[in-house]
Amino acid sequence: MLKPIKSLLENNAVYIAIFFTIAILLGSLVKPELVVVDSISVSDKTYHLIAYFLLMLSWLYAFSNREKFNENVKYVIIGCIFFGIIIELLQGTITSYRTASFLDIIANTSGVLLAVVIFHVFEKKISVF
Repeated sequence: MLKPIKSLLENNAVYIAIFFTIAILLGSLVKPELVVVDSISVSDKTYHLIAYFLLMLSWLYAFSNREKFNENVKYVIIGCIFFGIIIELLQGTITSYRTASFLDIIANTSGVLLAVVIFHVFEKKISVF
């Protein structure tokens, strides 16, 4: 059962990472009325942390089987952090219905760093499947 799932994930890992990237981009720049997330009472910063945690995990998994992954992982980390910063800057400049927030940048970066730690801890266990 796990081998077909692993095969599906490995073959589509980059597409999944691109999907998360586009979903975060659109979710961050569309009007808040169009995004329905009021069903759960959670802090906005928690949403940021979870979104960037999933974004980073998806990109780490997409690149984990490539040569020189350990040497190049810092670029994936920096890319996701800069993506979060750019999104916040865009919210403050090109939208009138969103604002840029330094605390959102901190939450985004925390999600990225948490994903790196979790991925590193479970990396060996993931490759066993």
